[in-house]
Amino acid sequence: MPRISATKQAILAAALELGALHGISGTTMDEVAERAGVAKGSVYYNFSSKDQLFGELITSGVSTLAETLRGARLSASGFASIEAMVTQMLALIADNRALAKLMAAEIFRTDRAWQESMAALRRGALSEIEAALEPLTPAGTPEGSRRLMAGGIFGATLMGGLEWLLFSPGTPVAEVAAAIVFTFSGKLDAGSPASA
Repeated sequence: MPRISATKQAILAAALELGALHGISGTTMDEVAERAGVAKGSVYYNFSSKDQLFGELITSGVSTLAETLRGARLSASGFASIEAMVTQMLALIADNRALAKLMAAEIFRTDRAWQESMAALRRGALSEIEAALEPLTPAGTPEGSRRLMAGGIFGATLMGGLEWLLFSPGTPVAEVAAAIVFTFSGKLDAGSPASA
């Protein structure tokens, strides 16, 4: 990964913070420059537009998510790989709250300049969940059905993670993961919150 300048890092951090607070539409390049402590010209030197700035933030986040899911999928087999993916995604959300909030607001929008590239990256992330589901679903399960299942797991984890961070931040990640896994698995494990 190429090294980025301190100025560019400050701009990205400011944009992420403001985007999470006010949404992308509610954030201006002037505000980003002010928050980053740089001249507005520096913002435009690094990013030709607000779309390019937020596009880089979002696509970088989704790319990191896909890598995290791939690592979790490969770390276990069977249903344990799904549980590992949910747990690792929750850990990523906890470590990157502002980005998770921004992604939750933007991932299903279709009117953004970066939507096509983000859709491809999102498909990459979902394909990791699909790959983990393949051996767990009955033979002949249509690919489209598996894709919907993967989307359900992704959505439940993203939104459940945000719910957790906003309203139950003291709950251990393992307990949150068990609750989310329970909602789509139909399994009641001895360690799940529902059996306590």
